Amino acid sequence: MIGRPMPARVRAAYRAEMNAARATGDAAARWRHLERAHIISQPWPWPHTRNHLAMFVLAVAQRDRREAFGQVVRIIVAAPGSALGRYPEGNTGRARAGLTQPMPLPADLAELLASR
Repeated sequence: MIGRPMPARVRAAYRAEMNAARATGDAAARWRHLERAHIISQPWPWPHTRNHLAMFVLAVAQRDRREAFGQVVRIIVAAPGSALGRYPEGNTGRARAGLTQPMPLPADLAELLASR
């Protein structure tokens, strides 16, 4: 969404998920927060790319080569995909999820994103 800022309510939810991911010591919880932040960020190029950068950092820290490589690919395509409106809605952003595979939105995120 080039030129269209992230609404304040959506930005607050995105930041809350990113902050929660940084604050937790539990790896599974960290991934859940990053996945939710990814779903929120998809329509906006910079937050979407920033989310994949955070996923890449976590994958490297966990020495997960498959995930790290998948995140490199996603970092490259995140901004153009968002800018062009070509992203799989609801996709968690993980390497195990196909690049173009839409996924069901969690109900709370569907409501949040409907308000944009």
